[in-house]
Amino acid sequence: MRSITVVGSVNLDIVAKVARLPVPGETVTGAELSRFPGGKGANQALAAQRLGATVSLIACVGEDAAADEALCLLREGGVDLAACRVVEGAQTGTALIAVAPGGENHIVVAPGANRSLTAEDVGAPQADALICQLEVPVPVIVHAANTFRGFFSVNLAPAAEIDVRVLQRADLVIVNESESAWYGESLSACTGMIATTRGSGTATLTRAGDLIAQAKPPAVEAVDTTGAGDAFTAALTISLAEGQEPDQALRFACAAGAVATMTMGAQPSLPIRDSVTSY
Repeated sequence: MRSITVVGSVNLDIVAKVARLPVPGETVTGAELSRFPGGKGANQALAAQRLGATVSLIACVGEDAAADEALCLLREGGVDLAACRVVEGAQTGTALIAVAPGGENHIVVAPGANRSLTAEDVGAPQADALICQLEVPVPVIVHAANTFRGFFSVNLAPAAEIDVRVLQRADLVIVNESESAWYGESLSACTGMIATTRGSGTATLTRAGDLIAQAKPPAVEAVDTTGAGDAFTAALTISLAEGQEPDQALRFACAAGAVATMTMGAQPSLPIRDSVTSY
């Protein structure tokens, strides 16, 4: 069993299930409202735990009732939250999500306490693998890249300016198709592997511009794509850290991402390992 530390965000997701997504300036009514724990860091931590790793999360939450709600499934799932700090006077991060039939979504995030995460919170993580994303301050990610000595995975989402030292240090960089286009030639600084997802299309794994693996997610009936990328990130990191071959690891990650689209809500949808290997 691999040990994984996740440095990242914790949010409470407010999800509106709508008949169709609005265009700019339009109001769409008749939605069904739900609340789910979320945040890319929290999602990836719980995904990794459910997929068989021993996981700790380094994060910040607010001094409010939403913090308990946002952390509830992590606690129930056995994720170590000892390094999750409560920020006095801050609000827990919140994501406002509109989801249409078929799983397509619009997401707006109010980071709240996630902005307060510091390098001191991270320290020098001890684990087999470290996963980071970009919903926390970039200097924190730079610190993690400089201090961690194991398998370092960074999900460049949401797209934002990133220090080149992170790209040079990462063993694995994960982007979706739109993020890959946003970063463009800057991804050439990566010395490790780059995984690019394309929704229901073919995902690829490259190194130094060379294709080393490709896989297509299994066909499933998607109802909500929120969290699918987080399940993919956790699954691919675990598989590669376990020493699996790239093609096997990518197939497993694609299956994990696909299974995560079959249930509403980011964290409720995250699959256990057996449900992924059945695909």
